[in-house]
Amino acid sequence: MQMKSSTIAMGRAWKEGQLCACRELSPRSCRGNPGDDPPKGDFPLQKKSPKLCGSNYPLSIAFIVVNEFCERFSYYGMRAVLTLYFLSFFHWDENLSTAVYHAFSALCYFTPVIGAIMADSWLGKYKTIIYLSIVYVVGHLIKSVGAIPSLGNQAVHVVLSMVGLFLIALGTGGIKPCVSAFGGDQFEEEHTSERSKFFSIFYLSINAGSLISTFVTPVLRGDVKCFGEDCYALAFGVPAALMVLALVVFIAGSGLYRKTPPQGNVLLEVCKCIGFAIKNRLKNRSPEIPKRDHWLDWASEKYSKQLIGEVKMVTRVLFLFIPLPMFWALFDQQGSRWTLQATKMNADFGIYVLQPDQMQFLNPLLILVFIPIFDFGLYPLINMCKLNFTPIRKMATGMILAGLAFGLAAIIEVKINETDMPRLVPKESLIRVLNLAKNPVQVTVQDKDLFQQPVESFQNPAEYSKLILNGEQESLHFTLQHQGLTLAFNYTMKEKSVYSLIVFEAEGSLSSHLITDLEAKPENGLAAVRFINALSQDVNLTINSKSFIAVQKNYSASEYSLLERDIYNNGKCITETGEFPLELGLLDFGASYTVVITNISGGAVETWKSEDIKANNVHMAWQLPQYLLISAGEVMFSITGLAFSYSQSPASMKSVLQAGWLLTVAVGNTFVLIVAEAAPMAQWAEFVLFTVLLFAVCIIFSIMGYFYVSVDPEDLEEKEEKKETSSRGNMIGLVTQKTKL
Repeated sequence: MQMKSSTIAMGRAWKEGQLCACRELSPRSCRGNPGDDPPKGDFPLQKKSPKLCGSNYPLSIAFIVVNEFCERFSYYGMRAVLTLYFLSFFHWDENLSTAVYHAFSALCYFTPVIGAIMADSWLGKYKTIIYLSIVYVVGHLIKSVGAIPSLGNQAVHVVLSMVGLFLIALGTGGIKPCVSAFGGDQFEEEHTSERSKFFSIFYLSINAGSLISTFVTPVLRGDVKCFGEDCYALAFGVPAALMVLALVVFIAGSGLYRKTPPQGNVLLEVCKCIGFAIKNRLKNRSPEIPKRDHWLDWASEKYSKQLIGEVKMVTRVLFLFIPLPMFWALFDQQGSRWTLQATKMNADFGIYVLQPDQMQFLNPLLILVFIPIFDFGLYPLINMCKLNFTPIRKMATGMILAGLAFGLAAIIEVKINETDMPRLVPKESLIRVLNLAKNPVQVTVQDKDLFQQPVESFQNPAEYSKLILNGEQESLHFTLQHQGLTLAFNYTMKEKSVYSLIVFEAEGSLSSHLITDLEAKPENGLAAVRFINALSQDVNLTINSKSFIAVQKNYSASEYSLLERDIYNNGKCITETGEFPLELGLLDFGASYTVVITNISGGAVETWKSEDIKANNVHMAWQLPQYLLISAGEVMFSITGLAFSYSQSPASMKSVLQAGWLLTVAVGNTFVLIVAEAAPMAQWAEFVLFTVLLFAVCIIFSIMGYFYVSVDPEDLEEKEEKKETSSRGNMIGLVTQKTKL
């Protein structure tokens, strides 16, 4: 929730007088320069906006706050279901789904630079918000249409979704640096306390939109069914409608806004200054040319000393930003890897069954709880203990907490894997025996040391047995011994496959079938069930109002059906002789079942249920500690980091630091997609890798922070002004003296 953190940090900076009346990724010093030309373009003169209920709050901020709530609902609601959309709708694997999710997240934090340049150098903040919001809405609509299953094939869905996501990233990133700054522009200069409170309200609207959307949108996806499956079209359509509402509300307040003209983008000036310094230094490598105190001094031929001095201050802070992307690499996996982890857990909380992508709502909820606790409880307590808890130490502590959160995630992943099917390698397969005969059966496989004990009648096998093959496939000779009779069968088995050998009595003798089982748990916490019909007549089964299965007679097996976790006791079994009730009981999260229809007696169907793959036995509540840790880490890392960086740069350079901060988020997400695609590994191992990397980066950051000397930009500016005044005085004296001579 980086947008929320940056907003509250901006609010604190406004309150402390560190930001002028603008500038999140916004232009130059509010002091202005004497003799500047008037802004170009047709911009109205500044006017006083009507006030709210006789207060000093402009009426226009009500439209901005509502706009922000709707926009954040739109963005976070759409993003909450994105990973499962890739996994379930496109049937991509977990690594590809994670990579595309983080590619989208990275793009959302690269594009704010584009929005800032548009607002400050061309259109102004108001028009930039309008135009990019239209792009935003179009992206949402395309994304929603792409989620309609009946519209074209998968290639069409993928193209529409990717185009929609690109436009959404351009829209949400482009307006990110404009909306909060535009809200600050609505206040007159003397109303600084009201402006500071506005940012608190603005921050609350962001959290409210995020909190509500991350809880509601997964419900629309999972609990509402359309086109026979999860309703992703609705889950994306509601955020699209909220974005349309956001645009309408923002335009409705048009006549009330104070619209400042574009004044030029300081970010471009900083980049040009740095580029010129590097270029000039490379041109003047001769040892005969005198060295300069700082590499940025090589820009003095073209740029003023004031700008060069301010860029020096900024580069000191940007140097500290180098290790920061690793924190965001971990933090943003709440919507990808942690959501995927939740799909493999038990989500039954008794009174409510939580969707796996709903767990993300804990982060905005905990942020709202932690901020007052930290500001009014923890930090004052630490100060009372005379501990020097500097901003650098707070940020390092936030990194440690995030690393610990991923350590817990790794432990939980190991526990989850205990119920998974074993990972098969080449020349391996799994097999088990289901004895549906009336007496025990001894099963022997040629040249294989399996099934030492007889298999009892209707014995629920504890686990599969591993079978080593001689190649990609092998024909094996099976021997069955039953009541003194010996029968032989040959079956061909393939590597990396899972089988059940069904043994049954037919026409007074023993027979068998070899059927293929699931190789992995059902996705998204669904339950899988198939039926074996032991009757002498075909049956048609109705599990619920949407699941109809036909199974032929004489021990034929149906395909697996995927169902939501529930108790299914209202099914029907229709045969030639009539219709009978069918009770299956609980089909649990992530489990796979084989149900054998054995008999019809007393007007009811008799069944025997075997659990092929164990249900998810790790409860989703075990994710709560890792959410607690990473949310506390965000408060200590993100909010502290932004406020600290603002305090260490001159007023004209706040926008550059905001751009640098947002780019650390983008780089962190880029790192995740590289790891997901280039170095696939077991999930618990990946969690451990990120934990170790963040701890290592934390050590590096702490060392860098140890040698960092905090400065007051205002003091440095005063010193520079005194130096310039002194040097000007000396120059005047010299000129006068020369004239006298």
